[in-house]
Amino acid sequence: MTRELRIGSLLESEDRLPAHVLAPKLNRHTFWCGQSGSGKTYALGVLLEQVLLQTRMPLVVLDPNADFVRLGEVRAEASPEEAAGLRSRDIRVRRPGGIGGTEPLHTRFLDLPLRSRAAILNLDPVHDAEEYNGLLQIETEVLQIRQGRLIEFLRSGDVAVRHRLALRLENLGVADWDLWAWGQRSITDDIDDRADATVVDLGGFPTQAESRAAALAVLDHLWERREERVGRLIVIDEAHNLCRPDPATPTEALLTERIVQIAAEGRKYGLWLLLSTQRPSKLHPNALSQCDNLALMRMSSPRDLAELADVFGFAPSSLLDRSPSFAQGQALFAGGFVESPTLVQMGGRLTHEGGSDVSVPLR
Repeated sequence: MTRELRIGSLLESEDRLPAHVLAPKLNRHTFWCGQSGSGKTYALGVLLEQVLLQTRMPLVVLDPNADFVRLGEVRAEASPEEAAGLRSRDIRVRRPGGIGGTEPLHTRFLDLPLRSRAAILNLDPVHDAEEYNGLLQIETEVLQIRQGRLIEFLRSGDVAVRHRLALRLENLGVADWDLWAWGQRSITDDIDDRADATVVDLGGFPTQAESRAAALAVLDHLWERREERVGRLIVIDEAHNLCRPDPATPTEALLTERIVQIAAEGRKYGLWLLLSTQRPSKLHPNALSQCDNLALMRMSSPRDLAELADVFGFAPSSLLDRSPSFAQGQALFAGGFVESPTLVQMGGRLTHEGGSDVSVPLR
């Protein structure tokens, strides 16, 4: 692994001296923050490109806005060496329905942990005790269920609770989700292949519930395989969508629980989080407090800056206070992944961004 990843130039250097992040210190959780318009997502792409070029650490990117779906498409202005390096990497993009000619994003319903399946079906182990128990009982018969024939299996006998489970699957529309593999390749297969980057586009599903289930499947799988101790950087863009302080549904509650668990215990297994969001208050505090690296772009809210100062005591207040005046693409880096707190002008992208702002229509 290359020790230093060049991400731009030192903001106050007359000679535009290079600014670096220490690659080995990405084995600590990172909080990446900046308000809308600060260049947060673009800047994050700069770092991920350098991780791909200079390390062999697999990336798993949970991408809610399709901002990283073109991570494998090199810009014309990239140097021949950089272009060749990026093109040599195994970058897999999985999108709902195979948007844009990509491989479709699928996962296996029956591979999900019992608690996750129950959450997707809104089953509570106490209030829905009988149906939850019915879901529990079919655990021993999962291998007998033919791919794609779950409803038929549940209705094949005369067990009333299984008929009710079939009704619930149908009534919620879960059985018809495009997310389910039903004999096709699963996103978890790509993760097991240890691709250099696996980009999971969560934004193309017709319902939020389906998007949340896809994210839960990925995080559950990574946690279940944690004993393999494969060092991975798990990038969660717009992380407040998946790790809220106030989850509203059973699936959201499990997602938050899983991310907080990885934040608290994942480092020793090589599960390293990079959580990107617009405001620290939108992220569950038990995940935020576990981050040892900080990348802060423009932030105008005094309340948010005060919270950052409280959580990240290693970031000098004199530098935090400059955040409201940052231009687009300027950032403060502090924590273990830099030698000392540093103001940075982020460099240019080598690959294309997947999304872009919508312009105002003019007469």
